[in-house]
Amino acid sequence: MTAVAVRPLVERDLPAADRIFRLAFGTFLRLPDPLQFAGDSDWVRSRWLADPSTALAAELDGELVGSNFVTAWGSVGFFGPLSVRPDLWDRGVAQRLLDATMPLFERAGVVHAGLFTFADSMKHLAVYQRFGFWPRFQTVVFAAAPDGPECAAVHGTDLAPGERSTLLAAARRLTDAVHPGLDVTREIRNVVEHDLGDVVVTGAPEAPDGLAICHCGPGSEAGSGACFVKFGAVRPGAGGPERLAVLLDACAALARRRGLQRVVAGVNTARRAAYRTILARGWRAELIGIAMHRDDDPAYNHVDALILDDWR
Repeated sequence: MTAVAVRPLVERDLPAADRIFRLAFGTFLRLPDPLQFAGDSDWVRSRWLADPSTALAAELDGELVGSNFVTAWGSVGFFGPLSVRPDLWDRGVAQRLLDATMPLFERAGVVHAGLFTFADSMKHLAVYQRFGFWPRFQTVVFAAAPDGPECAAVHGTDLAPGERSTLLAAARRLTDAVHPGLDVTREIRNVVEHDLGDVVVTGAPEAPDGLAICHCGPGSEAGSGACFVKFGAVRPGAGGPERLAVLLDACAALARRRGLQRVVAGVNTARRAAYRTILARGWRAELIGIAMHRDDDPAYNHVDALILDDWR
């Protein structure tokens, strides 16, 4: 086989990258029509829009055959979805993409790196272990109907452009209190500027009790009928689980506001307080995977971390 070249993923690559993403995951999951994987959600374009400089393309004989995306949230980062055309599986394409992925973490200033993968696939675990990632706790993706009380909240899309800098600064202070150097402002900009969903803030806007970045509907990472909480966190300290419950109510209220039928959110089971809060509210598990961490560093996956995300 001709050597695989890895280069930046550019906008003209996105349709082919999206097709390979769906074909690869749909084939692995043995769907009758693999290209129907993920429905009308859009993971490839949304990841590329967030930061084109951390998206990678694998090319063979001038043709796109795979891609990977690095998400850098300040001191914390993860990669994925990593996908390779199925007819080229076990041919070293994923390894070439991963070789190029690791320097992107360093360039972005990521201190802790991780990923989400299939807990029952030793093939996936073995590949990532070669790059220093080790399986830790399970991550559960939950879903629920958007029930609950109305909840006072600020929505990022309701803010005038000049007011958004205040939101970004407040978000940065909150996430840094949750975990040193954690910064999701790039995700906030992506959702608001590209109309992928909304940002929900509970408590005082300048000193929030909670923050959630939500993808909503088709063309986002949620898909039709869904509000996907890509990231959520509440101010640490006494009363944290209660603040998380309010934030979940605010996300449900956003879903109702947009006419959506489901709210989806992930949580790592190492975050015992957050995990128990979701269970107590009757949410149902839809998907279970495993979080893998570079150098076995737990980062914010610990018992008191009141954080919602899944690193998919």
